Amino acid sequence: MLVLGIETSTPQASVAIGSEQGVVGSCLISRGTTSGEFVLPAIQFLMNQTEISYRNLSAVAVGVGPGLFTGMRVGLATGKTLAQALSVPIVGIASLDLLAYEARYSSKSICPVLDAKRKEVFFGFYRQVPGGVTRTSEFMIGSPSRLVAELTGRAEDTLLLGSGALLYRKELEASEGIEFGSIANSFPRATSLVELAIPRLMREEYSRVFDIEPLYMRRSDAQLNWERTKRG
Repeated sequence: MLVLGIETSTPQASVAIGSEQGVVGSCLISRGTTSGEFVLPAIQFLMNQTEISYRNLSAVAVGVGPGLFTGMRVGLATGKTLAQALSVPIVGIASLDLLAYEARYSSKSICPVLDAKRKEVFFGFYRQVPGGVTRTSEFMIGSPSRLVAELTGRAEDTLLLGSGALLYRKELEASEGIEFGSIANSFPRATSLVELAIPRLMREEYSRVFDIEPLYMRRSDAQLNWERTKRG
């Protein structure tokens, strides 16, 4: 089973191809070109370098956020189009799930934190289980101070990782019993997306193309500006 993974919900966009035997190839970029300019050329580059054609793909996996509005839409649109054109299954996985999975060997509570802009962060709480992690909270969005309050209320040793944790490290250090992940695990990656998608696909836990939507946790800047214009 060859799976194409597309993760574009954060400033670090990536694509990967992998199977049950491991990752065949991946491409990643954090600055410069936009997600829309990066995704398709990166996929084609992988195809050329690995000598894999589209007809060899068994499924597509996409990151659904939470994250940046434009990036999420680019990844989902590309993944949906390819799944339909190739008549292969598709699965969507949350960006916070991907980050938490990177820390699956930690014995502490795991809290992936992504920069949500507007001085806010996306976050959630997870714990280790055999073979991976399980989420123990809802996905949340709020200020760093809200996250500090959540950490204080939980009163447990916690590993914080992700771009939001590093960006607001000074504020979050007010919490007790926390540890920060490395910059290597700052963003969700398509390699983890492929790895998490394969077991779901083998269990035939597919998503319907039209049911997969970006995980929006607030209104976009365009929507807010439109509302301000109407009020004005």
